[in-house]
Amino acid sequence: MANPPLNLPEIKKSGKMTIQEYAYVRLRHALMVGSIAPGVPVTIRGLAAAMAISPTPVREALRRLSSQNALCVLENRRIVVPPMTARRFHELVSLRCAIEIHAAERALPYISDNIIDRLVEIDTIMDEAVEAQDAITLIIQNQLFHGHIYRSNCDQLSMPVIESIWLQLGPFMRIALRHVGSFYGVDRHKEIIAALRDRDSDGLLQAIHADIHDGVGWLDNDALDKILRPGNSKALEKHPAL
Repeated sequence: MANPPLNLPEIKKSGKMTIQEYAYVRLRHALMVGSIAPGVPVTIRGLAAAMAISPTPVREALRRLSSQNALCVLENRRIVVPPMTARRFHELVSLRCAIEIHAAERALPYISDNIIDRLVEIDTIMDEAVEAQDAITLIIQNQLFHGHIYRSNCDQLSMPVIESIWLQLGPFMRIALRHVGSFYGVDRHKEIIAALRDRDSDGLLQAIHADIHDGVGWLDNDALDKILRPGNSKALEKHPAL
């Protein structure tokens, strides 16, 4: 049976963006928000048709995303988001905690009031997304929130690694959100903002760790087993708005 047509979210395309960059950014965004489910194969032609572009820029985008461990190219030239396993999930979460705590600590001396004001704006958008049960906006704004902190360090080198982890977790988190409701029972972002205002390094690192743990780290093997049960990832194809 043929796979249903892909539903890749649109992105804003600036006038200076090349078709190659457009293909990469749009596919990257689709992976970040979980629009392509783990284990479901796609083709270059299918992706090109979904974006109304030729296959050539899609091939280059897939090469870049494969190098970030976000995609695997199969022997039959189909492309698949790597299936998630409990062990792989826990490894990614542990890496995310370690690297983001490091990135936050190194960024703290560069945090200005303007940056904090922007974080407050992002957190408000996230609050609205929680109320509206808008999973895509919640995922995007959460990444913007964390990235805005870490990129404050003009000498940072961790964002490529962090974004690779986000890319690998994104498809799974979209499915998990359907099964567990919300990951944000406690708004740790307000704790992060308070620690940044106070220039409280210990408080910041604790809040970052708690935010990641509350968001993804609390899932134990039993919960993961239910979420990873065969058929759950394919349900996303039938409910692309989730």
